[in-house]
Amino acid sequence: MEKVASESSSIHSDKANSAVHSISFVNKRLFFLSIQVIVNAVIIGFLAKILVALINLFTNLSFYQTFSFHESSPAHNQLGLLVILIPCIGGLIVGVMARFGSPAIRGHGIPEAMEQVLTNESKIKPIITILKPLSAAISIGTGGPFGAEGPIISTGGAFGSFVGQIMHITPNERKIVLTAGATAGMAAIFGTPIAAVLLAIELLLFEFSPRSIIPTALACATGAAMHLLLFGTGAVFTMPSIPEAGFQALVWYGLLGALIGVIATVISKSIYLIEDLFEKLPIHWMWWPAIGALAVGIMGYFAPYTLGVGYSNISQLLSGSLPLTLVFGLCFLKFISWSLSLGSGTSGGTLAPLLTIGGATGVLLGMIVQYLFPQSDISLSVCALIGMASMFAGAARALLTSIAFAFETTLQPHGLLPLLIACTAAYFVSFLLMKNSIMTEKIHRRGVLTPSAYEPDILQGLTVKHVVSAQLNTISVDFTVENLQAWLMDMSYAFSEVAVVDKENKFAGVLHLTDIYKHKLDSKDQIHELIRNPKHFIHESSSLSDAMEKLERQKLQIIPVLNHQHEVTSYISPALILAYYSNHRLKNEQYQRPISIKRRSLIMYSKGRNVI
Repeated sequence: MEKVASESSSIHSDKANSAVHSISFVNKRLFFLSIQVIVNAVIIGFLAKILVALINLFTNLSFYQTFSFHESSPAHNQLGLLVILIPCIGGLIVGVMARFGSPAIRGHGIPEAMEQVLTNESKIKPIITILKPLSAAISIGTGGPFGAEGPIISTGGAFGSFVGQIMHITPNERKIVLTAGATAGMAAIFGTPIAAVLLAIELLLFEFSPRSIIPTALACATGAAMHLLLFGTGAVFTMPSIPEAGFQALVWYGLLGALIGVIATVISKSIYLIEDLFEKLPIHWMWWPAIGALAVGIMGYFAPYTLGVGYSNISQLLSGSLPLTLVFGLCFLKFISWSLSLGSGTSGGTLAPLLTIGGATGVLLGMIVQYLFPQSDISLSVCALIGMASMFAGAARALLTSIAFAFETTLQPHGLLPLLIACTAAYFVSFLLMKNSIMTEKIHRRGVLTPSAYEPDILQGLTVKHVVSAQLNTISVDFTVENLQAWLMDMSYAFSEVAVVDKENKFAGVLHLTDIYKHKLDSKDQIHELIRNPKHFIHESSSLSDAMEKLERQKLQIIPVLNHQHEVTSYISPALILAYYSNHRLKNEQYQRPISIKRRSLIMYSKGRNVI
């Protein structure tokens, strides 16, 4: 009895001490995790520099036969018809690397990272850290129409996952380290920390909480600092200053954004249509990248500016002064080259091609509007800006990322309002016309579902007292086995656990009925020696999330609910929580009209007549 009373009196202080210890433990882990991702981001910054250097090296070797790390474009090559073979050689090498190295190097990078987060506890093979940047550098350096952002996101994620696998951390923490590494890579390439953080939220984390956003933000800030150190300062894509848009221009930008959303849907679906066509080829997938690269070479022969990364093309589009033939080529020929190459399963990315195609589409549509409606008051530079951002917003379903990225890479504050309107329009149209995005369609086909909305946990916002059942019958700590058997027969008790109270009606612990049979007690034996788990309870002010966690962790059918006096008031079970959760969701989805204008009008009319 003294033991039981002692345990009962210490419950409250144990609970408080446990909560304080838990909070300090989480804060401590968050601190060390943040330090780790900052260190990772520094290393990933150097990996980004190495990736860019390798792309430059393979570009110079392939198109100019010089060993140099100096930045150069394939557009100025003098190879003639031989230029068709260069991308094919690169595609063949990538196919061999994927076949005998790791098939995971195929694809754009972000979908593969999403799949590992959702299905494999964020575990990526360490070899990807080496093979992905090398294969991407070969693919892009031999003319592949991709950017460096997809490969470095994949590489940064793989490095973060590798570090997370050698550390003693939880799968959730490993997801944070992976995401921080991936987005730090993006920030290191473009110097866009805000867009990188938003990319993490919209495409990788699938949550928004202090434990995830703090390390990710620190990693992205560190990656952006590495960009300043290794790549220099200034806007990534230079463009002339743009004036503040008027009302009429904003309307046109919104309409253009909606139209580009339709085009983004068509582009996304065409990529996977091409992938399906490659799947039907009667040859091993190792050869597909070389076949897709043939289209790259042919397009590169007729339009050399479609080869390679093409970041300079984006800056030229943003200037608003490109001739119509080049705009047309970047819009259509670049799309043909990129879609066939990416659909073949080579190593590449989606962001830079989508920006280029979107920017060219925006300029082309802007030219049409200016020709048909000379008083439209739109700017071709702004059309290019909203075109590239809207294309990414519509295809990738990353609305906030697209807006922030366009602003951070151009540093044009007057472009924010047109970007917000156009990207939202493209995003809205994309949701209407396309079930999955260009990022999620691939893993959806493999049976992996991605969250379509990030809602707060309902169970965290509801307390136990919302769901409590009727009064829970309890037994006294002085019960004998005989008393217990009689009590069970009278009460028709249906659970395997019974709450026990002391002489003052305070909670003393839980008795598991199976223990009676395990210990083979006589009918006159008292049960107080079998009482265990004095901490198996939940306060009525606790959240349903805490209650569900305790029920699962302790494998209980029910858990007693206590008030502030530590008296047992009721119980809670998984079935009760699930039922309340379902009813709460259904209630919030029901259409209501709390204020009826018609009814209020009739009431006011009636009152007016009475006054008269």
